[in-house]
Amino acid sequence: MATTTAKSVYFQGMADGSPFILVIIPFASLFGLLAAEAGLSVLEAFAFSVVVIAGAAQFTALQLMVEHAPTIVVLASALAVNLRMAMYSASLTPYIGAAPLWQRALAAYVTVDQTYVVSIAKFERAPQMTVPERMAYFFGCVTPIIPLWFGFTLLGALLGAQVPDSWALDFAIPITFLAMIAPMFRTLAHVVAALVAVVVSLMCVGVPYSLGLIIAGVAGMMAGAQVELWLARRLAEVEQ
Repeated sequence: MATTTAKSVYFQGMADGSPFILVIIPFASLFGLLAAEAGLSVLEAFAFSVVVIAGAAQFTALQLMVEHAPTIVVLASALAVNLRMAMYSASLTPYIGAAPLWQRALAAYVTVDQTYVVSIAKFERAPQMTVPERMAYFFGCVTPIIPLWFGFTLLGALLGAQVPDSWALDFAIPITFLAMIAPMFRTLAHVVAALVAVVVSLMCVGVPYSLGLIIAGVAGMMAGAQVELWLARRLAEVEQ
């Protein structure tokens, strides 16, 4: 019975993760195309996606490489963009932290924005799920996303600069992140953090090496934290 349950949960995860196929295909293809245009070989572009497997960090690093930024700036910027994965891991630990080590290691490798958002939303809605069911659901979410990321990165790199600019594949980047973050605006702190990050990023558009995005991210997190503290104090005052 447990196997059947895990199998059904796995397929449910696949179904819930499938809508992201619509953006993963152009997103991955765009990275492959840009990597080829930046001078990377097909093998290097494909290896980039397999090893790093982090879309936003990959685009950030690639852009900085094209701008001939110092290596330390490329690495630091990519790491800063990807620090959210540490928060994702901390958030997932209460739900899948008891899973076998090999499953947790594999989950860490394939944790991306899409798999995290879909999985954590499910886990919060269904606290009765067992750890094996949660792992099955998580890997179900991964199944329609990660292979396509690899495959279409390779295809994009093979196509190189042959795809015309009129196709405008770069639409996938903002749509992907809007689809992921919109359902997460659950509190005033979330909204304030997002608004502050947007405003600061626009103010810092002239900062070299795209470091304005890091500044905006830090400012957004600080603003969100302050709002949460303010709300907590207000709640404490009301309860008194």
